[in-house]
Amino acid sequence: MTEKLKPTLGTLHLWGIAVGLVISGEYFGWSYGWGVAGTLGFLITTALIAVMYTCFIFSFTELTTAIPHAGGPFAYSRRAFGETGGLIAGMATLIEFVFAPPAIAMAIGAYLNVQFPHLDPRYAAVGAYLVFMTLNILGVKLAATFELLVTLLAVIELLVFMGVVAPGFSFSHFVINGWAGSNQFSSHSLAGIFAAIPFAIWFFLAIEGAAMAAEEAKDPKRTIPKAYISGILTLVVLAIGVMMLAGGAGNWQQLSGINDPLPQAMKIVVGAHSGWMHMLVWIGLFGLIASFHGIILGYSRQFFALARAGYLPESLAKLSVFKTPHRAIITGGIIGIIAIFSDSFVNLEGMSLTAAMITMAVFGAIVMYIMSMLSLFKLRRSEPNLPRSFRAPGYPVVPAIALLISVLALVAMIWFNLMLAGIFVGMLIVGYVYFRLTGAQRQHAPEDAMLAGK
Repeated sequence: MTEKLKPTLGTLHLWGIAVGLVISGEYFGWSYGWGVAGTLGFLITTALIAVMYTCFIFSFTELTTAIPHAGGPFAYSRRAFGETGGLIAGMATLIEFVFAPPAIAMAIGAYLNVQFPHLDPRYAAVGAYLVFMTLNILGVKLAATFELLVTLLAVIELLVFMGVVAPGFSFSHFVINGWAGSNQFSSHSLAGIFAAIPFAIWFFLAIEGAAMAAEEAKDPKRTIPKAYISGILTLVVLAIGVMMLAGGAGNWQQLSGINDPLPQAMKIVVGAHSGWMHMLVWIGLFGLIASFHGIILGYSRQFFALARAGYLPESLAKLSVFKTPHRAIITGGIIGIIAIFSDSFVNLEGMSLTAAMITMAVFGAIVMYIMSMLSLFKLRRSEPNLPRSFRAPGYPVVPAIALLISVLALVAMIWFNLMLAGIFVGMLIVGYVYFRLTGAQRQHAPEDAMLAGK
């Protein structure tokens, strides 16, 4: 019997998932981009990536509403390009959603370490995994309601942060050494703009994960477009506001390689003992928790969809008594916890573990974005009569912009992160070898009309 997820989520829940998946990117991770591009260079990178994501979401929504499937990009690419296309998109999405949570978990540990200096951030990260895996196992409606609550609190807290630091903002602080550590634009500045792409993507990474809740959405053809479009607009405004105000608070270079840039920026303005600063640490955790919790939901649905279709062991598609993919949730958690403790023996390209995990997640995201936009173009030609309740505005220009910037981003990331690119390709090769060895498993998988194009 085919395992099916239960539709219980409305527009507000889906907006909470879409924004919540991403919002930790406003709290940490992006400031690593300052270290390679400077504030002005990174502002250009962020503007370029914001254009890419806006065009992508308006295009991706067409796929999500036409094919509301828990596999998300895996389902679209398999329907457009067959089993191998599904494998590439599915593996890339899985890499994105498995490597992002340990980076966020480490940031949760860093925020807690501000209040409890003797607390090892790694153990706090493991505790976060245990708590939020359990919450996801207990039911999607409970998980999505919690996600909505913490997302709303996280958005409010970012607005509070901007309001508190705004009086201390100085444009001269923001622009000093703003071109990759220099006051003058040069070829080094241009290289920094491209090298900073992974950290600008981190501002928006995983918004597409709401597609993986499509099978659990009520009336997805109506609710998903509303959630996605309002979600990307929310995130663009927050990203630009947080980055500008944090960079103008003081010496931005002190914030460019740490996991808690917002508390440290606020400390510059209001002092270390201000009640505002301590409030940001505690409430700011909600932003990290929202993304962490939401991405656990996302990776579990990707494991579930791939296993249900025969691309991964069938056992990962089993549902708990709460109708949640508990084995998939636990599997992703085990991988994430192993990654957290790998910092003692892994040193990749001189990066911190957090920066390396962010970069690996972004590799998966970019490949998935490329496959999704190619799927959109292919399905427009091969299935012109596919019911499309939402059509990408400005087609074919808008999806073409998303596709071209994604390809540019992938080339730049390979150029600046050759070792991590090799590891990413190695993971895809392992997935392909498993794929070739398990053809019989897919033949006996339950028939799925959405994947078959019926």
